[in-house]
Amino acid sequence: MRTAFKEWAIVVDALGRGEQIIILRKGGISEGRGGFKMEHSEFLLLPSLFHQQRESVVPSAQVRYDLIAPTLPKDDEIRIEFFAKVAEWKKLESLSDARALLGQHIWKEQVIEERFEWGGEHAIFAIAVRVFRLPKPFKGPMLPQYGGCKSWIELGTEIESTGGVPVLTDAEFKRKLSALQILTVPGPMESQLQPK
Repeated sequence: MRTAFKEWAIVVDALGRGEQIIILRKGGISEGRGGFKMEHSEFLLLPSLFHQQRESVVPSAQVRYDLIAPTLPKDDEIRIEFFAKVAEWKKLESLSDARALLGQHIWKEQVIEERFEWGGEHAIFAIAVRVFRLPKPFKGPMLPQYGGCKSWIELGTEIESTGGVPVLTDAEFKRKLSALQILTVPGPMESQLQPK
């Protein structure tokens, strides 16, 4: 697997601990006018320290951030411990739909509202993922092409995901997924996405 999805380190931590199963994404500046596109059904989770993530999450996640901050990778390295498989996804074109997900993720409500309103299109993607721990964590250099405000990265190294262990049991994952009622009408079938 080479395709990686850049996400805040504190969010990757929450996904990796099973605290949340949802990713909310607007799209990075580097993705241009077309914005974010849901392109892959499986991807590595690449923790990023981009932007002001501590101030943008709920107080309990700020406490967690302070706890893990000393262990986060340095600016010149990457560390990948998890990969994800998309269960369902939907482009939310109503702010009330985005607000309906409060309590299912660690972002502050104000941050979701700002992301929803940002740019020319008022919408945000909600992606429910099943997260797995890699059989062996990957460490490598932070290459220039991995930088910038973008979602998808193609790594220069193939990372083995066979034998990955889900961070939640089947029952726990189904329970969390059923709580995401706004995603009951999914986007295109997962088979239309490109597994990597």
